[in-house]
Amino acid sequence: MTALIEGTAGALARNAREAGYTALVVAADPHQRAALAARLRALGARVVLEAASAAEARARVRMGARGKLCVTEGVLPDGSGPGVVAELRRAGWTHGIVVSPTGDPYSVRSALAAGAKGFIVTRASVDTDKHDVPVRPIGRRGGASGGPQGLSAREVEVLHLVAGGSSNREIGTALGLSALTVKSHLARIARKLGTGDRAEMVAVALRARVIT
Repeated sequence: MTALIEGTAGALARNAREAGYTALVVAADPHQRAALAARLRALGARVVLEAASAAEARARVRMGARGKLCVTEGVLPDGSGPGVVAELRRAGWTHGIVVSPTGDPYSVRSALAAGAKGFIVTRASVDTDKHDVPVRPIGRRGGASGGPQGLSAREVEVLHLVAGGSSNREIGTALGLSALTVKSHLARIARKLGTGDRAEMVAVALRARVIT
């Protein structure tokens, strides 16, 4: 389980009523679904609903399910995770996180455009039969501009918040920075990663495994 899910679920638990909050896990693999559900319960969710497909998630909403957090696979048997996030946001679910084994720019962009608060790249572990193992940092040679491995600690913090869907103002508030300083950090990140597009920045950093 990555820090992004823990941070989101923990914040909801702190801000929710004493009874906790309701979460929804959408994943075709029953092992992954059970692991995510168990973690969310441990992080304060009062009720964790489960769905194996986009259709099942929609059915739960039609039946009156109301909650705060949806964690969904990026690709589902009958649709996409970002599509589920967008539909649930319209139904009042405020937080969505997409989990995927790959972090290609198109997938990241689709998730963020749908309103997801974050995009998590995972890999399946054959030895443990778990699917929520976070990708860990590895060395990578940077280009002339420094590359992903040339990012400073502060720039990595900024990227984490960008990956979580934060605006420049929200990043500044979270890190105690002015709007101008945030823009300067993003400009340096863009030079090092070779792109000024926020979704592509996140995708490059995820692929380089400097954020998880």
